[in-house]
Amino acid sequence: MNKQAIPLFKALTIAGSDSIGGAGIQADMKTIAALGGYAATAITALTAQNTLGIHAVYEIPASFVARQIDAVVSDTGADIVKTGMLYSKDIIETVASRLKHYALSPVVVDPVMLSKNGAALLAEDAIPALISQLFPLAFIVTPNIPEAAHISGIKIQNITDAEKAAKYIHKLGPANVLIKGGHALHSSDIKSSNTVIDILYTGKSFAYIEGEYLPAKHVHGTGCVYASAIAAYLAKGCGIAEAVRQAKKFVVLCIKKSFSPGRGYDIMEPLSTLVP
Repeated sequence: MNKQAIPLFKALTIAGSDSIGGAGIQADMKTIAALGGYAATAITALTAQNTLGIHAVYEIPASFVARQIDAVVSDTGADIVKTGMLYSKDIIETVASRLKHYALSPVVVDPVMLSKNGAALLAEDAIPALISQLFPLAFIVTPNIPEAAHISGIKIQNITDAEKAAKYIHKLGPANVLIKGGHALHSSDIKSSNTVIDILYTGKSFAYIEGEYLPAKHVHGTGCVYASAIAAYLAKGCGIAEAVRQAKKFVVLCIKKSFSPGRGYDIMEPLSTLVP
């Protein structure tokens, strides 16, 4: 009988629960497991959702989010932390406080604001707390185009705009900024119109992370899988640019293998067989 392989790293993901299993905590755990790690969790909110959208959100009290973090870190510790949907100002302030208390790092912050169908996943009055409390603790933040535009106040229509937004966000405290381009930044300026461009800014230079443009896909949870994969590759010892490149390859493979379990968006199932 073969001995079970020991996980390569331990991750703590702090995010909301997705009842359909395509995003949030569930996507984070599946991604981290597929990439060889062990995922512990602190759940910030419960959502009643399916492939058609979010029907209800129940916020977890911030004090109980803290108890979850305390329970995990005091026992297993964490080699890396990834945050997703934090929902409220109180939760953000609590999470930032616990991260500082335990000196947890590196921290990957996915500043989740909206769901795929436009439902609010972060209260408007929580955005200043996210920026002031969590961004300075982040090794990398991973906003998509709408999130980066909202945070920076810059309308992003091309790669030059994305670079300006990345520089603006970097000044808010994170060590690195990744602006996920999606369909908005597939540009012949970098390679070809069949390429999607994500912009990584380290504070010193830009890297252009290319991926295949998949225009026909409407897939739930891509941001969660991408950020979790970045966290996993960082925990495995990759430098920031290599971690993002490997994570991009992984999420593209997951999108290609997505399927339709319901009547709405497709779902990904991150599997170890997809690891590039």
